[in-house]
Amino acid sequence: MPAAIKRVAGRMAPLDLADVDTDQIIPKQFLKRIERTGYGPFLFYDWRARGNFVLDRPEYQGASVLVAGANFGCGSSREHAPWALRDFGFKAIIAPSFADIFRANCFKTGLLAVTLAEPQVRRLIDLVSEDPTVQVVVDLEKQVVRGEGFEYRFDIDPFAREMLLQGLDDISLIERNDSEIASFESRRPAWMPSVR
Repeated sequence: MPAAIKRVAGRMAPLDLADVDTDQIIPKQFLKRIERTGYGPFLFYDWRARGNFVLDRPEYQGASVLVAGANFGCGSSREHAPWALRDFGFKAIIAPSFADIFRANCFKTGLLAVTLAEPQVRRLIDLVSEDPTVQVVVDLEKQVVRGEGFEYRFDIDPFAREMLLQGLDDISLIERNDSEIASFESRRPAWMPSVR
């Protein structure tokens, strides 16, 4: 079950690229496991292998917010991509747009994906590129991204927002109704199919 998210506060890391696909986020050779952890070391594996990749620079180590270009998370619908981002240490991603399935997978795995207007994202990338110590707060309760000299409002699907605020995934949401499910199952006629 993911941890509840009310706000993410910390430093940002810039990934000034558009159309970053899930094959780059976590390459296919690392998809053989089903656990949700242990993928962080393989995040952007091919790009990092070339050397001098932005996330490997000392000034961006420990950043909790990734700021990226448009259409982030396009490509195949692997849940491993948000798992890898979260395992690496990111708690929120800010971009002008996300691939729909990737955004849904983020919300289901406890990673906050925030859509801001292109000029706002550009300002954040420029700010953190000039000064890696810039702090930002991504406030899910108030639905704002704020820092010194800026505050940007964002929209989010109300259901996804509640799931993140309460730290729920699909399974834990169903488990909240255990007693009602057990009650229903106890009244089912014996002749009906069962999964027991």
